[in-house]
Amino acid sequence: MGKQVNKKRKVLLIIIIAILVLGAFLVYLLFNFENVPKQTVKKVDEIKGFNYHLEDRDTALYKKEFQNLKTNLESKEIDYEEYAKSIAKMFVIDLYTIDNKVNKYDIGSLEFVHPDAKENFELNAKDTLYKYVMDNSYNDRTQELPIVSSITINDFQTTTFKLKEEEIPSYEISLSWEYEKDLDYDTKALVTIVKKDKTLYVVQKADLKS
Repeated sequence: MGKQVNKKRKVLLIIIIAILVLGAFLVYLLFNFENVPKQTVKKVDEIKGFNYHLEDRDTALYKKEFQNLKTNLESKEIDYEEYAKSIAKMFVIDLYTIDNKVNKYDIGSLEFVHPDAKENFELNAKDTLYKYVMDNSYNDRTQELPIVSSITINDFQTTTFKLKEEEIPSYEISLSWEYEKDLDYDTKALVTIVKKDKTLYVVQKADLKS
């Protein structure tokens, strides 16, 4: 009888020790997981009176175009044709520079898209261009993703665009761009831009054959 009690005590002691060891291991994993630095994005500049800002993760090419836009928009008289060209370039650069995005839900260029087109644009980007983007919250992604290295405006026209059954003035801008490394992404597009109040927005992007 005494041997059975001692045996049960030993089994119970082993179970308790196993639970304590497992608990300590889980606490260790949790502590180390929480202390892995997450990727953070910081705003480093903005344009007064407009919903445009610069982030620390933006590329040198994007930063250059941002400064051109800022100079124009903060001047006494805005040059809207140059404004449209800047928006078209920045839209493409931010959309197709995917390497600095955190995950498939971190869609570039949303600030440039017309409010009426933003939802469809975002859904489409998640299902196509950003569909296979791996998560990089903890800066451990090894996936190769595109970085736009240069961009050129090939054609610029003033025309009209039908929005909510109304024909409104618009700009059609044809662009081509290159990447730091060719990963078989788009290299040409036609971007349509319209004005709402004092702000210009992208309402349509049509891919062109390379």
